[in-house]
Amino acid sequence: PERALDGDPLARAALTERVVRPLRTAGGGVLETVRAVLAGGGNLEASARALFVHPNTVRYRLKRAAELTGQVATDPRGAWTLQVALALADLDGGRSLWH
Repeated sequence: PERALDGDPLARAALTERVVRPLRTAGGGVLETVRAVLAGGGNLEASARALFVHPNTVRYRLKRAAELTGQVATDPRGAWTLQVALALADLDGGRSLWH
């Protein structure tokens, strides 16, 4: 993510291909759950309340996101990578992933 922030177009493309695209196409609330967990600082219970789902649903969706992207939203490095990838995609795509 640091290289992408520094303007490396290949790094930016890799984040899109390896992180953003799989989350967008996952369905089942995976992207929405990742966003909620990132916004909630990794608090799964608070994220579950915000999404009106059981905490186990949040855990399942995060596991699915990790399988798809290789990034764990509750791990500091994974959360950073996910945040950067989604923010850059938001800037590049013109469509908001956050709202």
